Amino acid sequence: MREKIWGKVIDEEGRCTHYHQENDIVALKCSDCEKYFSCYHCHDELENHLFRATDKEDFPVLCGHCGKKLNFNDYSRGECIKCSSAFNPNCYRHWQVYFNE
Repeated sequence: MREKIWGKVIDEEGRCTHYHQENDIVALKCSDCEKYFSCYHCHDELENHLFRATDKEDFPVLCGHCGKKLNFNDYSRGECIKCSSAFNPNCYRHWQVYFNE
């Protein structure tokens, strides 16, 4: 069964009201609630706690296209290792929010 993507999701690949370009197809895992969210804005608007980063060695990223769970090294390649769908290259701007060093 495919992991649910939480947030203010607007399509089946996890795009949300905050980030909805064609390549905005990753969901990020909050280490507190262990749910995958479209983005930290969605998380913080919908949960009763702030988004908390996940360890890079864990599986903090979910491909919204195929549902593959990815560790940081897999994700940082810029495309899904299973389906080759491209991720938004500008996501690096928020890496400090999503990933523990």
